[in-house]
Amino acid sequence: MLSDEDLIALPKADLHVHLVGSAAPHTVVGLAARHPGAGVPTDLRQLADFYAFRDFAHFLRVYTAVSALVRTPQDIEALVLGLGADLSEQGVVYAEVTVTPVTHTVAGIHPAELAEALGAGARAVRAGTGVELAWVYDISSSDGPAGAQSTLDAALRHPPPGLVGFGLGGPEQGVRRSDYRDVFAAARAAGLHSVPHAGETTGPGEVWAAVRDLGAERIGHGIAAAHDPLLLEHLIEHNIALEICPSSNVATGAVPSLAEHPLPGLLSSGVPVVLASDDPPMFGTSLLQEYQRARDTLHLSSRDLIDLAAAGIRSGFSTGNLPAVGKNDCSAPAADRESAFDAGGRVGGADRLGL
Repeated sequence: MLSDEDLIALPKADLHVHLVGSAAPHTVVGLAARHPGAGVPTDLRQLADFYAFRDFAHFLRVYTAVSALVRTPQDIEALVLGLGADLSEQGVVYAEVTVTPVTHTVAGIHPAELAEALGAGARAVRAGTGVELAWVYDISSSDGPAGAQSTLDAALRHPPPGLVGFGLGGPEQGVRRSDYRDVFAAARAAGLHSVPHAGETTGPGEVWAAVRDLGAERIGHGIAAAHDPLLLEHLIEHNIALEICPSSNVATGAVPSLAEHPLPGLLSSGVPVVLASDDPPMFGTSLLQEYQRARDTLHLSSRDLIDLAAAGIRSGFSTGNLPAVGKNDCSAPAADRESAFDAGGRVGGADRLGL
């Protein structure tokens, strides 16, 4: 079984992590102290209670309140630097970070300023830690058609360096993926990859819509696909990965408990899966902890965990040179397994996977 040290050494990619949702608690309370009227606690213990979500709708209200604290380009850059440091400590080498530009525009940050702050933060993170950051510009469905168009405009007119994807988040109930067909078509025509959320709190029909109407190349969450064998076959055939965030799904009530999460079944079906953290401090997790919980609670094997890490590297849209991850022989003695990790923290082996 892979130890915690092995999991840190394993090169990992986080392909589903939100910038605001990644803010460390001390950063959030510091921002809240500067903006006391926002309704966000200024005490760490009270913030922990604030992050006790009753359901998905409650989570969205809390997330919106925290987002409203981010009001300057300097706040954006601080979030990026904090995220980079956290990722580096966990052995994450690459992340595609979701940013909702309309939220920051409403707070007074011009899209050009947002792009500049993201770029400056990413350069500093790369120089200081070696972690590569890329960006996904995300529509919040709660912002309606006008918000969708504003998101597209920000992506096309003021793209930050490393913008690779176009997403759709926010409430799923009562929101049809198909309503966003035109803006996604425009984003894809401009070279952005389609990575919408779908099937977290709705059924497999919305995952089908994300694939058919939005041209999804990956699906955020997509856990409802577990209930549709034909959909699973389609995802496998077209190599469309699901970005699975187990602790997030439990925290928002999308899944009753971690032990009941469909991740093991999805893996056994053969559907492409990557493990991700979503909004880690809000959900009391990190990407490293997602791997630990998959090992300890969901009882995934070492081979499963290494395969998940390899899938994360392989499923990203990085244009950089990321480390390869090999399928270590998990039936080998522990000493041999440990020797598979080279001095650079990569996993060796004869059948090393390329990118």
